[in-house]
Amino acid sequence: MRLGLLSTARINGEVIRAAATTDRVEVVAVASRDGAKAHAYAREHGLERAHVGYEALLADDAIDAVYISLPNGLHHEWSLRALAAGKNVLCEKPYSRHPAEVEGAFDAAAAADLVLMEGLMYRHHPQTRRVQELVAGGAIGALRAVRATFSFALHDLANARALPELDGGALMDVGCYCVSGARLLAGEPQRASAERVLGSTGVDMALYGTLRHAENVVSQLEASFVASRRQRLEAVGSDGTLVVEAPWRADWGGDVVLRRDGSTETVPVEQADAYRLQLENFADAIEGKADPLLGRADALGQARALAALSEAAQQGGVVTLRTGPELAA
Repeated sequence: MRLGLLSTARINGEVIRAAATTDRVEVVAVASRDGAKAHAYAREHGLERAHVGYEALLADDAIDAVYISLPNGLHHEWSLRALAAGKNVLCEKPYSRHPAEVEGAFDAAAAADLVLMEGLMYRHHPQTRRVQELVAGGAIGALRAVRATFSFALHDLANARALPELDGGALMDVGCYCVSGARLLAGEPQRASAERVLGSTGVDMALYGTLRHAENVVSQLEASFVASRRQRLEAVGSDGTLVVEAPWRADWGGDVVLRRDGSTETVPVEQADAYRLQLENFADAIEGKADPLLGRADALGQARALAALSEAAQQGGVVTLRTGPELAA
């Protein structure tokens, strides 16, 4: 799979590094609106071609797919443009907080017989699969609650993460992981409530949310740009607790700990590169060898939960989520 990078964002480095470890993907081009920046980036990373403007990259017939690492507010527009240009799309998380945009994008991908996948790389790590298996298999009894946290201190308020016009904010940047983890373990939420802490730029610098799932399971979420660097996922059951110390970035290091019957057990987890596995799944999906791990149903469920939390934080009260047959797919 020949991949082009739509932007010179820092996260591209993870994709370039991961692609170098597999024979399934080759990163061949990059685009920037700044021509000098595009050429300098291509030289630095050993890429064949640099394009001035995103449209030029989409017109490159030697590219099979694009990785969209633009700010959140540009994900949908450029995903649609890439699909219209005949390119498969891996779009960095979160795709969108607007369910209608997700539906429209996946309709466009299906009509063009192309792959669209949201880039939540943690889902591809064996640790995530193991945690899901343990909870679903009853290792902690019946699931009662999920607690998910992801935070870091953001001091640069000129960063895209802090700009409302680019759909920044803690919920979208780090909270999307917490939402995804809660949905993975507890299923699609039925109701949402939230409190936010607004910053001077107008985005949520912190959001504290609650999701109510079926079977009386409740998830509590913390996403923050004003707290120290932390990540954690805890599943509480009738018979025990499962704690994941590094759920979203396993490469930061941390154990998976199972506590039950008065004992504590460290669960062995296979080491892996989540970014490489994500790229390989994307390539497999393009070649028809496998389904995308994160397809239409997951992206739509994610957008609906993000939308409900956003609305709850803005207006107060409890928001009931709209559901549909797509989420059972």
